[in-house]
Amino acid sequence: MINLTITDKELKATDAIKDYVEKKLGRIEKYFGNEDVEANVKIKAEKNYQIAEIYISVSGMNYKAVTEDKDLYASIDKDIDILEGQIRKAKTKKEKMQKDSSLKQMTFNGEEVSEVEDEVIKTLHYEIKPMSVEDAKLKLKEKQGNLFLTFINVDTNKVNVLYKLPDGKNFGIVEPEV
Repeated sequence: MINLTITDKELKATDAIKDYVEKKLGRIEKYFGNEDVEANVKIKAEKNYQIAEIYISVSGMNYKAVTEDKDLYASIDKDIDILEGQIRKAKTKKEKMQKDSSLKQMTFNGEEVSEVEDEVIKTLHYEIKPMSVEDAKLKLKEKQGNLFLTFINVDTNKVNVLYKLPDGKNFGIVEPEV
């Protein structure tokens, strides 16, 4: 069951918005069965954007998504997508840890079973922003240790990946072909 709290700032939380949030949180609820889920939703308007912040707390785990869009409903949809991804990732990680610990203890014909390799073990989620290639190069230079930066190229309106070449002085760029 989801315990929902909605707070608003410079934007009225109408019954339609509350109903929409409750409906969309149903996608989250299915992951937790009968557990009590605390959902805090903050909606606000800043400049031309509608911002939705959704915080989910269940069984000691916390999930958070914050997005902005010109349409509040679109912002809520993005938040739910982000939260659903975070929850699936956490559940998969937990299941994998349980499976790994049982695999590590297993033996086959008196020999220990080796660990599985060549798996995706980490997923990063971050917001990609529109910027020029020059701005992307500056941002990548600022971030020590990062080898690449994903961004939306303002000239082409397509997602690009800027990466550092092995010489450490130059860059490469990946542009999609359609």
